[in-house]
Formats: sequence, C-alpha cells, structure tokens
Amino acid sequence: QVQLAETGGGLAQPGGSLRLSCAASGFSLDRYAVGWFRQAPGNPGKEPEEISCISASEGSTRYVDSVKGRFTISRDNAKNTVYLEMNSLKPEDSAPYYCGLYVHRDCGGEVHYWGQGTQVTVSS
Repeated sequence: QVQLAETGGGLAQPGGSLRLSCAASGFSLDRYAVGWFRQAPGNPGKEPEEISCISASEGSTRYVDSVKGRFTISRDNAKNTVYLEMNSLKPEDSAPYYCGLYVHRDCGGEVHYWGQGTQVTVSS
C-alpha cells in the first residue's frame, strides 16, 4: 500500500526553525519528484500551493520566492524520506503542510499521492 506520512510540524516562534519529514512506504521514493505544499489560510477549498520540489532525476530543487533562502528541501533515498528544513520562520508560514508525489521524475504536472498533512504554526 502506497503511503506518505509527514511529521515534524508544530509550534515555532518567529525566527525559529522546524524540519518536516515525508516518509514513504510501499514504493521507492527515489523514482519520483516530491513536492512540499501548503494550504493558504482562508482558502480551504483551494488546492495546496507547491512551495518546494525536488526531482528524482538529478535532485534538482525549486522554491517559491517567499521561502527562497529560508527553506531547504532534501532527500535521503536510503531512508525513503524527503525533508523540508525551515529556518527564519515567519507567522505567514503558518499553514498545514503536505508532501505530494508527482507522477514523473521531474517536478510539475499531476500529483499522484498526498500525505495527510502536518500543521505548522509560527507564533510568539
């Protein structure tokens, strides 16, 4: 059974850090691009926005402007896990975060599987 499980969310102070993990089971994560997404507050009906992605092909990465320089995506194929290191957190980073498995080796296109999500709250 294919599953993605996110962990690592929680409460952080502004300027603080969190590391999210997306662990896969039932398949090899290294064959696919994996994205981290977050749901914009006040738009529960809208699809989560991709904020970062790492490809399977060469491990190339991309980020939305709002997290560039603060967040780092990485993957450990031996552990079948993708990480999102989040530094210099801001209150506007507060959201449910999801990892999503793209259909292809490169970022973009259809998301084939979603994790259940993990809540990140940045507040003093």
